[in-house]
Amino acid sequence: MTLDKDLQSIQQVRCLVAAAKQAAGQLAQMTQEQLDVIIREIAADCAANAQRLAKLANEETGFGNWQDKVLKNLLGSTMTYDYIRDMRVVGILSENRERGLMEIGVPVGVVAALIPSTNPTSTVMYKCLIAIKAGNSIVISPHPSAKNCILETVRIVQEAARRAGAPEGTVGCIELTTAQATDALLKAKDVGLILATGGEAMVHAAYSSGNPAIGVGPGNGPAFIDKSADIPNAVRRIIESKTFDNGTICASEQSIVTERAAEEQVVSELRRQGGYFLSPEESKKLAGYILRANGTMNPQIVGKTAQVIADLAGIKIPSGTRVLISRQKEAGRQNPYTREKLCPILAFFVEENWEAACARCMEILHIEGAGHTMTIHARDENLIREFALKKPVSRLLVNVAAALGGVGALTNLAPALTLGCGSVGKSASSDNISPKNLINIRRVAWGMKELSEIRGENPAPPLAKPSAGTPGKQRTGTDVPFTREEVELITKAVLARLGQR
Repeated sequence: MTLDKDLQSIQQVRCLVAAAKQAAGQLAQMTQEQLDVIIREIAADCAANAQRLAKLANEETGFGNWQDKVLKNLLGSTMTYDYIRDMRVVGILSENRERGLMEIGVPVGVVAALIPSTNPTSTVMYKCLIAIKAGNSIVISPHPSAKNCILETVRIVQEAARRAGAPEGTVGCIELTTAQATDALLKAKDVGLILATGGEAMVHAAYSSGNPAIGVGPGNGPAFIDKSADIPNAVRRIIESKTFDNGTICASEQSIVTERAAEEQVVSELRRQGGYFLSPEESKKLAGYILRANGTMNPQIVGKTAQVIADLAGIKIPSGTRVLISRQKEAGRQNPYTREKLCPILAFFVEENWEAACARCMEILHIEGAGHTMTIHARDENLIREFALKKPVSRLLVNVAAALGGVGALTNLAPALTLGCGSVGKSASSDNISPKNLINIRRVAWGMKELSEIRGENPAPPLAKPSAGTPGKQRTGTDVPFTREEVELITKAVLARLGQR
């Protein structure tokens, strides 16, 4: 009797998790230095294969372009390694005997990693590096539409890890990709933590699994261009960001919001640098292709160029158009232009002043993308602070291309392809996820007080301290005699103890 694919896939997950659990036990015995040797080998091999894997991902998914995916792969390998290589996350992290505290980094065990189709190879590299750096094993669940390039990336990681001394089972990957397999992985009792990068439904499933999870909600970040901004450079950064890998990074800008005073210059620059403003009729025509009937993003437009999207919608655009822009006056969940669009499409809002622009940005974020990322282009430091204090995001990016700024390539944020959205985004963390998020911290605490002291019940004064000339030693007959004050302290201490009996 032949088992059905779903049953086979569930059994495969059980075997992978069992092997990963055994490997995790061995990794937990390794020093930070031994783990660092493993991740160094993985990062080097991934970087050496960055271009080949980028081409595989582009060919298999049809998203983005391979040239930009090379840079993503370097972010997931070299840049991530450079950031974490000197980080200490296992063993004794800190010790303060004066305060009686010690902190010890303890691996979480088996990490279950969901990999998206938009950034498949780079996300595998990144998640393997941060998991193993923290002494964990990892089991990967590939997106079915990017399975082959993910499996090849996993093979490269496995070979490098094995060569560097990692135990068998350190890196596993589901080959029989079914919904049942992913569900079995998320709910496996031996999984210590889930790293969920993907659509809303998958992230929700991770949080509902019963296992600890760090998930990433959708990005829908607006970019505010203030009248104080260097507008030509602001526009350049936004277009570079929105066209990088054809907009497949979730931190990329989804809307532009500007003030009436800056509108003319912003519009002029957008047109000059390859932005095409759709007419009301064209906007309506394209709107039908952005979302599917169930309200989710249409995969046909994800990671495609402006020209391909225009052709799909039957819209004629000038040669050289890089981004499609639609003027909007209202934001709402039913308005596809104010939702996440992982492709070169931007909504465009003009508000009377920065206060109204601030409110519009918050409205957009609360429709979708709260807790994720937004950008401000301004030279007014007070205004930047006002935005920083009020915006419901985990990353407020200033004067930078959001796609690569949010993931840490153009900023000093941790290089990451899992961007926490904090409690406002229903996430367990607001961090760019790093090895520090993949450990438990065991705290060792020495007693510093007695119960009688905190009760205030006739506390016993301490015995006299040793003299300064003989630190840590008891007095002898050859020492200087006790002072009057010391004698009184000793007498009180003895009487107090006798009185407690």
